[in-house]
Amino acid sequence: MRQRMPPLSSLRAFEVVSRHESFRAAAEELHVTAAAVSQQVKALETHLGRKLLRRRSGGYSLTAEALAGLPHLRKGFEQLSSAVATMTSGAQRLLTVSAVPSLAAEWLVPRLHRFREQHPALDVLLHASEELVDFEHSHVDLGIRYGMGTYAGLVAERLFVDEIFPVYSPRMLKGRPLLKKPSDLLGQPLIHTDWAPEFGHWPGWTDWVRAAGLTGIDVTKGLRSSDGALVVQAAIRGQGVALGSKALVQEHLAAGRLIRPFKLSLVTDFAYYVVCAKSRADEPDLRAIRSWLLAESQRAPLGV
Repeated sequence: MRQRMPPLSSLRAFEVVSRHESFRAAAEELHVTAAAVSQQVKALETHLGRKLLRRRSGGYSLTAEALAGLPHLRKGFEQLSSAVATMTSGAQRLLTVSAVPSLAAEWLVPRLHRFREQHPALDVLLHASEELVDFEHSHVDLGIRYGMGTYAGLVAERLFVDEIFPVYSPRMLKGRPLLKKPSDLLGQPLIHTDWAPEFGHWPGWTDWVRAAGLTGIDVTKGLRSSDGALVVQAAIRGQGVALGSKALVQEHLAAGRLIRPFKLSLVTDFAYYVVCAKSRADEPDLRAIRSWLLAESQRAPLGV
């Protein structure tokens, strides 16, 4: 005879507590109170007639009975997740992705067709914004953030570290010789990304000129923009030499729209991170797009 099953909610509460070894951390993932999690686990212990947790300094440890059943329990939840994904696989599903506008325009949009080819049942709604999304109180599923990687309550995976270097369009020189050495920047118009982060350092022309050992270049003049994509577009249109972010210029370099004249680059304190709520990190659709984004970050530019 099939054994009477305990409530699924109590099994889920115990599985989450077993991973965190903390009622408080489990409560954060489940979006309930620690007291509610404790009650669920006690109800499960009462149903089974077995102790599953022992209090210890700084948290809880699992009993031998709990350790014996835990692998099967986790496998069961994985199979439930797969079953739900299978039942919804025939329906078109929508993922809302929030990304900084510059990366969305210059890196993400040119690649999205490859994601659709691999996952035809998934559509992407791209939300281009500089604002930090509250994943718990919005319809956004995934974010690509530019920062230093500290995002409380989120799973964060680094796409790539940002580095900058001079780029310009052949149109800028109008038939004159290409720039060959850093001193060739003398007399050339410069384009600046006008951004001063609250934390960390984002280098500008002053830093690059100093690193190159140059003197006599006025780094105070030139077109300025707070948006990296606009800086890149100004450079493509021949309006000057820009310090381009690698993530934003690599496609234009591969296509010949921009030229990188010098090897010297400066690594910033920042990187692009794929982020999502911890409570949703194991959802199949979110795993799919995160894996795809990480794989794309390792691929050659589209123009190569």
